[in-house]
Amino acid sequence: MSGSEQALAAIIEGCQPSKVVALGETAERLARRWSEHHPCDITRLAPKDTGAGLLFSEVQDLGLVTDTLEHMSVQQGQVLIGQLRNYGTRQIAVLVQNQSGWSLNDFIALGFKREAQLKSGGDGEALALYTYNISSYNHQRPWNNPRFWANPHMWGKAWW
Repeated sequence: MSGSEQALAAIIEGCQPSKVVALGETAERLARRWSEHHPCDITRLAPKDTGAGLLFSEVQDLGLVTDTLEHMSVQQGQVLIGQLRNYGTRQIAVLVQNQSGWSLNDFIALGFKREAQLKSGGDGEALALYTYNISSYNHQRPWNNPRFWANPHMWGKAWW
């Protein structure tokens, strides 16, 4: 396995998913490998599937996106990633070529963080691994509590 595949396999192992959405050849291969040894439902998607919107019957534990964003515009990719994220996928891992036109800021704007800079197996292409995790996306801020409000007695009572 290449370094990029090992990094994705480590994310899969850490997540222990029972429901995976896979976009791209590498993502499908790794998801299939995981499902051979663990009970797991795999949903395979193609980029064209997102044009009408994604409809999942259940929340997905992990979304894997590989070999996909390089072949679409940044705007189309943002829609794809945004739909995965907004339809409740708990964790998302995206592997994209550095020369694809995507920047770190594009992923930060979608709530992702860069995990690693990698090289693909055969051709040595530079890749970046970005991840999104709903449980760590919006960290708890110490100032967001009644002690720091102008009217602490109104905390949790009025919603406007």
